[in-house]
Amino acid sequence: MYQFFVEPQQIQDRTIIITGSDVNHIRNVLRMKPGEEIAVSNGLDGKEYRCGIESFTQDEVICTLRFVKEEGVELTSRIFLFQGLPKADKMELIVQKAVELGVYEIIPVAVRRCVVKLDEKKAAGKIARWQGIAEAAAKQSKRAVIPNVHPVMHMKEAVERARSMDVRLIPYELAGDMGRTKAIIETVKPGKDIAVFIGPEGGFEESEVRMATEAGIEPVTLGRRILRTETAGLTVLSWLMYHLES
Repeated sequence: MYQFFVEPQQIQDRTIIITGSDVNHIRNVLRMKPGEEIAVSNGLDGKEYRCGIESFTQDEVICTLRFVKEEGVELTSRIFLFQGLPKADKMELIVQKAVELGVYEIIPVAVRRCVVKLDEKKAAGKIARWQGIAEAAAKQSKRAVIPNVHPVMHMKEAVERARSMDVRLIPYELAGDMGRTKAIIETVKPGKDIAVFIGPEGGFEESEVRMATEAGIEPVTLGRRILRTETAGLTVLSWLMYHLES
């Protein structure tokens, strides 16, 4: 079943009105007809609104609500991925897969060993593209929300942003004791906000790790092998998803 996102005001009692680019997608790409069922989310309340297509206008798809699926598909904790900027198109893969795994927000972080250097103009275009990938992934995986991709932050800003979160992790190649990593993951309770810091290809500098640990962010190991930046964050998200949903 196809899923689409609308603004809360587009759900009016038992009538749901879809506008924007989704109108062309529903009518001309998917070639859907009146009577067919779709799922709609407003990105806020975690509910899935099942509705049937009633009619089309030039700019709208008019739907009638059939029922509301109350049980949530979202994780019981909010995960914030602070991702060191990788090179090439790796960030696109990271955004897509992180959304599928349940991330709540993605914050790109510029650190000293980042190969990619984005000026303000390029950064705005990149953020818009990554946000579009997040929306497409949210639709594909039937998320109830579209995770927000933030503007690029520097490490100091990111650490300050994470300071108030309940669980804060920074995988680091010099950290040891997999049992400690496991124990920290198992302390995560529903309703907690979780910060996960992932370095770029060159990893974090020692001074950056020290800055993070002084702010209460826990260095953890992900195992005996060195993982690529596009693998490390997805590994942590997978562990957290398994723990929160098991």
